[in-house]
Amino acid sequence: MITREKLMAGLSYLGVLCFVPLMFGRGDPFTHFHSRQGLVLWIWGVVALFLFPLPLGRVFFSFSSTAILVFSVVGLVSVALGRTWRLPLVYELAKKL
Repeated sequence: MITREKLMAGLSYLGVLCFVPLMFGRGDPFTHFHSRQGLVLWIWGVVALFLFPLPLGRVFFSFSSTAILVFSVVGLVSVALGRTWRLPLVYELAKKL
């Protein structure tokens, strides 16, 4: 069964939609956890996009796109199972937000 918390937390891993749970899901620790990780992934994607024109930017963009896709899928599975999996490196950055 999909609850409001799971729906909001799932939005966290869908790119720019991470801002919806950040604004409206502050009262729920589960949603807040996932929204912070989703925000880190979104920022990473934006940085990779801006670095694309640089000489090594294409390599960084390719690596980043793949990593963000994998982390997003893992995050969505985590939400579906009702767990708070700490994504490597992403969680450490999300704690600082």
